[in-house]
Amino acid sequence: MAKTVSHPAKNNKILFAASEAHPLIKTGGLGDVAGALPAALHDLEQDVRLILPAYREAMQTIGDLKVVSLRMQNDPHPLRLLEGQLPGSGLPVWLVDSPRHFDRAGNPYLGADGRDWPDNAERYALFARAVSAVALDQMGLAWRPDVVHCNDWQTGLVPALLSLAPARPASVFTIHNLAYQGVFTTADYRRLGLPAELWTVEGLEFYGQAAYIKGGLAYADMLNTVSPTYAEEIRTPAFGCQLDGLLRRRGDRLVGILNGADYHEWDPERDRHLPHHYSAASLQGKAANKTALQRELGLPRAPEVPLIGLVGRLVEQKGVDMLLAILPELLQQPVQVVILGSGDPAFETALLTLAGHYPQRCQVNIGFSEGLAHRIEAGADLFLMPSRYEPCGLNQIYSLRYGTLPVVRRTGGLADTVTDWTAGPDRATGFVFDAAAPRALLDTLLRALQLYRDDPAGWRRVIGNAMACDYSWRQSAKAYLDLYQQAMTHASAGKTP
Repeated sequence: MAKTVSHPAKNNKILFAASEAHPLIKTGGLGDVAGALPAALHDLEQDVRLILPAYREAMQTIGDLKVVSLRMQNDPHPLRLLEGQLPGSGLPVWLVDSPRHFDRAGNPYLGADGRDWPDNAERYALFARAVSAVALDQMGLAWRPDVVHCNDWQTGLVPALLSLAPARPASVFTIHNLAYQGVFTTADYRRLGLPAELWTVEGLEFYGQAAYIKGGLAYADMLNTVSPTYAEEIRTPAFGCQLDGLLRRRGDRLVGILNGADYHEWDPERDRHLPHHYSAASLQGKAANKTALQRELGLPRAPEVPLIGLVGRLVEQKGVDMLLAILPELLQQPVQVVILGSGDPAFETALLTLAGHYPQRCQVNIGFSEGLAHRIEAGADLFLMPSRYEPCGLNQIYSLRYGTLPVVRRTGGLADTVTDWTAGPDRATGFVFDAAAPRALLDTLLRALQLYRDDPAGWRRVIGNAMACDYSWRQSAKAYLDLYQQAMTHASAGKTP
């Protein structure tokens, strides 16, 4: 793993490229990061510009936009570059406007049928070309970044394209989830006129197809994941998604930086979604939020009954199959379980069926509600994240701040942020298990419930430890400044990736 260096005092020019950013458009953790990290860097007096596709929802959210460029060399598609500001901050935002590619309702990656847009290869190749043109100051903006920060497969082509330029900025590529790789056919690659010299086993070729994510993994000056443990895990066959060999070869350029939490949005002392505010020094509001949540969801108002919450995607990665395996036995206990999310239709149906059998103890909401997600974090006693793998995870970080003790599997960012009760009452912040097995999950929940019922003082001490944790974006942003400096050092030395 690369060594950390002290971040420079200079004002770096940073082009931050992402396919989504809260509050403009968001499908998951990438949107949270791309909305918060550039703003945190801006607060550290860096010259940051956020660039993303001009989706319909993003344009509507910003509203006040102006055209700053109509120029992009060697591309047949009409394209405008629009400029605005990220709501709630002074951060400049550039939107790559190609209506044919991005002016669509709904999910940025999926159609109404839940399948990938059939032209995703073309859409994100166009976006990558536009980002590269901005990075090389080819769009008449009179602004050239020192470093281009790319995120996930949708921007993976950018470091690859920049590698062909004789004079280029440094590049950083962040892996938010290695399982999503942007794999397209050889025919797509040729039809889009992508550079032939990048089509190699060491480059973009991936088992006879083109993997956009490999552009970032193979060509960026520095790589990072969103937690230190995940940075180690993806170098193994179990977590490497057939890319572990490449990641081992580039191990000296790969680091892990834990995601931060946006405490402006996630803080029980000022959360606009909560009926009652509270702090570590005064937890009465937490109890009141629990009562309000029980009332809202039609559960019996029982302050003494432990309430277990889960908010997230209902997919196997998140361990939902393990939860389904133990719920019938868990619900024999005096507990209440509240679930909010969507995902695999079979999991949705099974959870709704179980909730129908236990209406006084289990409530399942299919879909997503930002407000309800906050109220579950505040009203629950325990928060469940039994993920098979988790690059970082944010809900466990939110849970710590809300004094809702997380129950997690020891993987990725969950391992880096939650300390098990066995570490002692002065250090523990939650409950951790190792095996990706239903029995391990149930046993851990049962010992958490035992502490809740038998040792109220110990429970409150763990809550105090959890709420004292600081995973703010400011700390993570400083680590990214170190990473940028390393990338610029490699780029200026002319060291090829």
